[in-house]
Amino acid sequence: MSDLEIYRGKRVVLTGHTGFKGAWLAVWLHSLGAEVVGYALAPPTTPNMFDAVGVGRLVDDQRGDIRDVARVRRLIEDFDPEIVFHLAAQAIVRASYQDPVETFATNVVGTASVLDACRHAPRLRAVIVVTSDKCYENRNWVWGYRETDRLGGFDPYSCSKACAELVSDAFRRSYFQDIAHNVGVATARAGNVIGGGDWAMNRLVPDLARAAVAGEPAVIRNPTAVRPWQHVLEPLAGYLTLARHLLIDASRYSGGWNFGPSAVAIQSVEAVITKLSHLWGGKLRWSVDSSSHPPEAARLTLDSSKAAADMNWRPRLNLDDTLRLAVEWYDAFGERNADMRQITESQIACYQGAQAC
Repeated sequence: MSDLEIYRGKRVVLTGHTGFKGAWLAVWLHSLGAEVVGYALAPPTTPNMFDAVGVGRLVDDQRGDIRDVARVRRLIEDFDPEIVFHLAAQAIVRASYQDPVETFATNVVGTASVLDACRHAPRLRAVIVVTSDKCYENRNWVWGYRETDRLGGFDPYSCSKACAELVSDAFRRSYFQDIAHNVGVATARAGNVIGGGDWAMNRLVPDLARAAVAGEPAVIRNPTAVRPWQHVLEPLAGYLTLARHLLIDASRYSGGWNFGPSAVAIQSVEAVITKLSHLWGGKLRWSVDSSSHPPEAARLTLDSSKAAADMNWRPRLNLDDTLRLAVEWYDAFGERNADMRQITESQIACYQGAQAC
């Protein structure tokens, strides 16, 4: 991963830097020597990764709504970035059922707002729009979805991410393929991302972490559901690798890309709970929620062979290491004077192979 040295001195705009994945990416970009401006709303939970690690001290922390077209355009024009990572989104499936209009407005109109601002940035060379594995029309089949498979989405969140894919493709074809621009625009789709610093509601690992701390049983909606579990650093490494390739050859690497885990990390919710219970010393207790809930896919996996073949990107962590790193981060956070920035940077260095895990 020494190729990531290309980020030293690069001017980067990162939307969604106050969220879970965005905060991890902000720390990583800072460690690589990039000059980063973050743009987002306030952190969505308390506690949160952004405050725990002190991300506001590592980047130019600017707050605002991605749907504010004038504000986003002014940000892009003033900073004139070389790279944009667009992660800001409404990212919870169940929340999309409760407020579908807000979800579509943020994930579709917000994406259009960011891309419209990008077409006025003279130094811009690469844009990564992060969507989701749920952008595919899910047929609950046993093999992974490929980038050529049909987009879809039966719930508002999944559909909004499919729409964000279409918006990104339309902007790429309409504004960024001419010689004057020559900007690479790509979308990135990841699996079920886990890791320390996530406290979102209705996500498995944060729900279990809260239950472990409280000494109460976690209530699990669908223990038989199968998901592609991966540590947060895996897709972030994919985004960083993709942007680097866009800087080299915009036309070749534009388009959609999957960054999913290895096949052995595609396991049921119950299997993950069993592993986490062992890591937490058997403290986890859980029960099945028998109440009625909005429908969720029973199975969803990604095929990342395109990223492996064309960019030599492959997942580096197995599921046991993924869960161990997450538990170590949460356990450290629970200690009184733990330096969470140091712990986060240490896990990044471990992932890059710069130090032992």
